[in-house]
Formats: sequence, structure tokens, C-alpha cells
Amino acid sequence: MVPRAVLVTGGAGYIGSHTCKALACAGYFPVTLDNLVHGHRQAVRWGPLVEGDIRDKDLVQRTVSQHHIESVLHFAGFCYVGESMRDPAKYFDNNVGAGLALLEAVHSAGVRRFVFSSSCATYGVPQTIPIGEDDTQSPVNPYGESKLFFERALRWYGEAYALRSVALRYFNAAGADPDGEAGEQHDPETHLIPLAIGAALGTRPPLQIFGTDYPTPDGTAGRDYVHVSDLAHAHVRALAYLDGGGASGSFNLGTGRGHSVLEVVAAVERIGERPVPRREAARRAGDPASLVAAPGRAQELLSWTPQRSSLDSLIATAWRWHTR
Repeated sequence: MVPRAVLVTGGAGYIGSHTCKALACAGYFPVTLDNLVHGHRQAVRWGPLVEGDIRDKDLVQRTVSQHHIESVLHFAGFCYVGESMRDPAKYFDNNVGAGLALLEAVHSAGVRRFVFSSSCATYGVPQTIPIGEDDTQSPVNPYGESKLFFERALRWYGEAYALRSVALRYFNAAGADPDGEAGEQHDPETHLIPLAIGAALGTRPPLQIFGTDYPTPDGTAGRDYVHVSDLAHAHVRALAYLDGGGASGSFNLGTGRGHSVLEVVAAVERIGERPVPRREAARRAGDPASLVAAPGRAQELLSWTPQRSSLDSLIATAWRWHTR
């Protein structure tokens, strides 16, 4: 049987590259489309790389035709919250404008299944914990707003054009491929775990802890961390769900449990067997005290349960990657 080809935009990035591996292991043929602005050529190992921009309608449609693409997994977006506050135009131009150009190109080419890399940033400051998919979405930064806008576009494309889509709202992606074949390579790096590991290794400055006066047990913010390989598997499950006739919907990807900044730091110190130099800083505007998913819908409809997302597993795989 010839593997079914899937177009993976942003497949040279962190979550996209892990998902390409998961797709290949599940019998799909991942075709990466990436302009390599933030992606890495060497991360594309499980299918071909088409170097180019998602705004290039001719390139997108030629790729869809050449590889007989029936489904799209869309990761190509900017994802730095702080940068989005400083330069919202950049985020609306890329995450909304370029995203809509891609959506129109693949729709015109006959693609009818679409999986979107969304974010818990669409919820803003939650009213309740854990957060369910039907809770209020009220973003507090342009990054979250851009993701929510695209979710809404998918809904209306579904109404008008029978496009079936899944929006996967990640909580905090972390960790690295257990086999060491892929990992996190952001520049700049803003994620807590690689920053803490870098501080412990002496390859980065002391870790800044933004806020120690939150209404949490130890005063630091809590987040729901999900192993990147679990996120990758969720995309395969979402694709299978759509392939099986599943209706459009949105799904939280989280574990249902939060870990504070100080818990993460303690785990890095325990696993790395060395201290994490750190200093306290003021809270960042718009940072909620806690973000924890209610993951039941993904468990029920996608048959997805995280397998590698214990805090020790997240940090151990990341430690191996960053010290390789």
C-alpha cells in the first residue's frame, strides 16, 4: 500500500518535526513545507522538504498535486508571546494573513481535512481551573488572538465549504524525542525547561523566575507540561479521527496536572545533578497564575492519552538532547 501523503507546514520546527516522525511511524508520508525562518533543514528526516512560503499559492497547489495531498497539518506560525506584544503586526500578518492564504490555496486544491496547531493562549486568563474547550476564549496577547482568529476562520470554512478541521490547543510543549532524533532548537529560547537546563549547564544566564507572589502553593506560576512526542501522537490521532469521518472540533492537549516553576527547577537539579542558578524578577504582564487543561475530550474522541508527560520524563529527554 502506498503511504498517504500529508502536507506538514512548519515541519522543520520543534513540534512539526516530531510530528513528521510520528506520521512516518504510523504509515503516512509527511511532506514538509517550510521557509526555514525558524525551522531547521536537518530536522526534516522522515519525508521531503519543500522549501518555500505558505503564501505562495502556486507552490502550495503544485505540492498538493504532485504528492496527492488530502490532509494538511498546519504548524507554520510565530509563537513568541512577548514579541507579539511588541510587534502585533508581525503576528497578524503571518499567523492570520499567511494562514488564510494557505487555507485558501489548499481548499481550492481540493483538500478537505485540516489539523491546526492552536494554543491555550486563546483562553487568556482562565476563570476556572482546569480549562475546558467550551470555556471563554478571551486572549490577552496578539499571539493568542491570532490563533483564535484562525480557529474561527476554520469554523466558517467548514460551514461554507465542507472543510473538516481539528484545532489542537496545546498547553506547554516540552521534552525531546526519546531516541534523540529531534529536539528543541529555538532562537531566541523562551521556554522554561531549556532555559533552566542551560542555566544549570552554564550555557545560558541564570534563570529568571518571573513572579514569586502568585496565589499558588509556592508562589510561582503553574503550567501543564506535555511531552512533545505525546503532542505529535495527538496529531496522528486527530488525522485518523478526520480520516474516519469525525466532525470538526477543538481539543485541549494537556495532562490535567500543573507544575510550578520551582517544581520544574527542582526536577532539573535532581535529574541533572547540579544547581540551577536563578534570580527572581517581577511578574510578566498577562501571565496567569495557573494554566491546566481539562483533557477529557481528546481522551474520549481522539483516543489520546499522554504517555511520556511525567515531569521526570520531560526533563530527562530534554537534558539528553541539550547535552548530546
